[in-house]
Formats: sequence, C-alpha cells, structure tokens
Amino acid sequence: MTKKSTKAPAKKPAAAKGSTRGAAKAQRDDVNEASAGGNGGDARGGSGKVAKTQLVEQVADKTGLTKKQSEEAVSAMLGVVVDAIRSGKSVGLPGLGTLSVKATAARTGVRPGTSEKIQIPAGKKVAFKVASTLKGSLGGDAAGAD
Repeated sequence: MTKKSTKAPAKKPAAAKGSTRGAAKAQRDDVNEASAGGNGGDARGGSGKVAKTQLVEQVADKTGLTKKQSEEAVSAMLGVVVDAIRSGKSVGLPGLGTLSVKATAARTGVRPGTSEKIQIPAGKKVAFKVASTLKGSLGGDAAGAD
C-alpha cells in the first residue's frame, strides 16, 4: 500500500486538488448530466461513454421490450461475447467490428521511475478490428486516429 501512496501524486495533474473519489464522482455527474437527454446521440460527442444502463434503455426503446427484458438480453449478449473471447474465439459484430484474441511475445520492458529493465512474460490480449463500414462512416479525421 505504501507503493501506491508514493506513486499516486505523480499520476495526478499538478493543479488537481482534493480526493480522487471526488473528482471521479464529479466526472460521472458531468457525464450523467450530458446524457440526460436520452435521445441516443450521447456517444457521438466524443467525450462521453455509453454505459450499460443507457444501452438497456436504448434497446428497450427500439424493441418495445421492458427494461428488465432488455437488461437480460444485453447481459446475455455480453456474457456470450466474453465467454467466446475467453475460449480464444473471434467474435464478429456486424457493422461494428471483430474482437479477437492475439498472443503477445515475451519482451524486455523498462520499469517507470527506476529505469530498471524487467522481463515481461508472453501473454494474450484482446484486439479489435473496426468494420470497414463503420470506419468509412466516421470520416477522414478519425480513420487515422487509433
């Protein structure tokens, strides 16, 4: 725990004062206020994030299901996707992209702060390839930014 407390100030901006929890709550409040409109265009602003509850509400609005049924459907879909990725399968989401598991090679890294060289073991990561239809609809500005 002492390591975290000694590293925490280095991660915060110099001008930020107050607790991390307070800042996180303020950020959530800002996002909630911005998404209070509920018209489905919340994610296009670039600064917001669509939460699971917002997905459930939008699915309920578009399908005519109750919010409880929509929540079960969204949870089931996310569960199937997570299970497939855990088993090493690729998941294609039409119009969105493909999630797949990629192997990473063992490599030498540098520990921040001490510049000590460390061995990073081989592992796996989740990769996402954006569908060409979605990439094309984002325009020229976002195509190169990843």
